[in-house]
Amino acid sequence: MKKTLRDKLGRLLGHKPPEIQVAALCMDSRKGKVLLVTSRGTGRWIVPKGWPMPGRSLADAAKQEAWEEAGVRGKVDQDAVGTYHYDKQQDRGFAIPVEVHVFVLEVDGLVDEFPEDSQRKRRWYSPERAAELVAETGLKKLLRALPAKAGKQA
Repeated sequence: MKKTLRDKLGRLLGHKPPEIQVAALCMDSRKGKVLLVTSRGTGRWIVPKGWPMPGRSLADAAKQEAWEEAGVRGKVDQDAVGTYHYDKQQDRGFAIPVEVHVFVLEVDGLVDEFPEDSQRKRRWYSPERAAELVAETGLKKLLRALPAKAGKQA
């Protein structure tokens, strides 16, 4: 209901479309696990995500975010598995609406030293448990749909 009211007001007032971010849904499909990382600001569990990058596809930008935030090496699917929305808090005290395009990244390996290793924790979870830990409703839905898509193996 909140989103519907926001959309109606936005259309009435000349609404700007949401900003776009990309996210990597880092999977170990052999074990049926998903990798989550902590956010730098609040320490809550998230998937690696960030802004699109010039000269890279959205999927390849998501793969780069997975490297920077979690030390992930692997192969990213160029087709998004889905999207979700959230309000990104800004330093100036307001939030902007963001639409996140999510790409599955099959993890080949993790390295111990990566750009944000001192700022984040990372941990493997079942998709069901990961869905319980993340805050964004749309991301919860994507995670809960994974066993049906990826095959429940662990």
